[in-house]
Amino acid sequence: MGSMYQVQSKLRQDLGLHKVQAVCKPGRELNGTKAYVSAMARYGFNPTEESRFFHLKKTDLTKEFQRRGYTRHWEQLVRTPQERPDDPHTDNEPVPAEDQQYDTQYLCEIGIGTPQQKVKLDFDTGSADLWVRCTDSSLLHHADKKFDPKKSDTFQESKTDQTWKIQYGDGSTASGTVGTDVITVGGLQIKDQAIELAKKVSSAFSSGEADGLLGLAFSTINTIESGGKPDPQPTPVENMISQEDIPKEAELFTSAFYSARDDKSEEKSFYTFGWVDEDLVKASGKDITWTPIDNSEGFWKFPSESATVDGENVSVSGNTAIADTGTTLALVSDTVCKALYAKIPGSKYSYRYQGYLIPSTITADQLPQLSVAVGGEQFVIQKEDLLLAPADDDHWYGGVQSRGTMPFDILGDTFLKSIYAIWDQGNNRFGAVPKIEVNQHTVFPNTESSPEADSPEPADKIGDVFPVEQVKGAVKSLKLL
Repeated sequence: MGSMYQVQSKLRQDLGLHKVQAVCKPGRELNGTKAYVSAMARYGFNPTEESRFFHLKKTDLTKEFQRRGYTRHWEQLVRTPQERPDDPHTDNEPVPAEDQQYDTQYLCEIGIGTPQQKVKLDFDTGSADLWVRCTDSSLLHHADKKFDPKKSDTFQESKTDQTWKIQYGDGSTASGTVGTDVITVGGLQIKDQAIELAKKVSSAFSSGEADGLLGLAFSTINTIESGGKPDPQPTPVENMISQEDIPKEAELFTSAFYSARDDKSEEKSFYTFGWVDEDLVKASGKDITWTPIDNSEGFWKFPSESATVDGENVSVSGNTAIADTGTTLALVSDTVCKALYAKIPGSKYSYRYQGYLIPSTITADQLPQLSVAVGGEQFVIQKEDLLLAPADDDHWYGGVQSRGTMPFDILGDTFLKSIYAIWDQGNNRFGAVPKIEVNQHTVFPNTESSPEADSPEPADKIGDVFPVEQVKGAVKSLKLL
């Protein structure tokens, strides 16, 4: 391990590498129901509990699809009225798209082109595209921060007419062309990177602080096409690995997130590229736990066959999990979820909020200790992150929820805030050390101190971005039969 740090230290000095600060999105108020429904749309799963939001199977009966032997079957994310009807499918309505296409809490700044143009992107380990709004987009949005390929000396248009398009449930889209350019992230220059330029953008994307997205999954789920056929391009990390100036010990990136309730959290969350923060590893008092990953579906997937709740083992034989910075919640099996909430006094499942709620009066010593396995090692989810955000005046929305019909766990920011994560792509493994805060902040915010408690958005007014054709490519809701 010492040799790894020595190689990375030299690389940092030679290339001037530094941390990439991950800043919470300005004005973003966490909403548990929105986070859960966004995950449903992102992965295409249905809840196992009675719920207001669900995917409804439909058949297109328009004349276009009346040709013999050709019928379009698809699923639409819908919601029922707030009050439970006798028939749960009565009066359901589509959930509209808003500027929440990726459920990420943080923005990170990178440079694109020569000279560099600074943009703020969502970093997402659950997708594999790098797309950015450009100056000739059909929709004005933070025009001063858009990427202008004409001002970059190193930008090259695609020679194969590559395109990309993301379609959402209400018909809104983001699409455009593809080029290549140099990007700079954390001081590291990555050359010949495919940049997806958003030239046509629906009005649903008109708000929001992000200038685009940087995918950190695997290129098998990249969405670029040529001539209508998939033509996936390497991700920034894959391009980084292919460069001759990056040694094997540095073919990785890391992430460390902190709760907004922690002191100076705005200054602490970060990513690194090409090096591991040795001081943070030492502060944990533990060696890095490594586990091999299965990237066959494009995700950071690893075995997770057990959990413990207050020391009681919960076996989930054969279970797997993915680590995803693009998901806010930790979504686990019903077995683990029910074992957790059985230990929390006064907790309950809410049909209205589509998730488990915890009384606002709960104290840290009343919350159980939950740990989940990464490979063969258990990692604790710190108690303050079991409490995501106020659901109403009397309840927290739980940070851990059911994964529904998903076949694997989705360990998002609720879990990732409790570890220092090392995403070692070059060696096809995931590393972690614990990162638990000394003080656990579980005091329910009041209306004077927290905008979240002021007027939490009711579940009947929630709108989010819900892809019909999932961006990730591994889970798709649209099928032509």
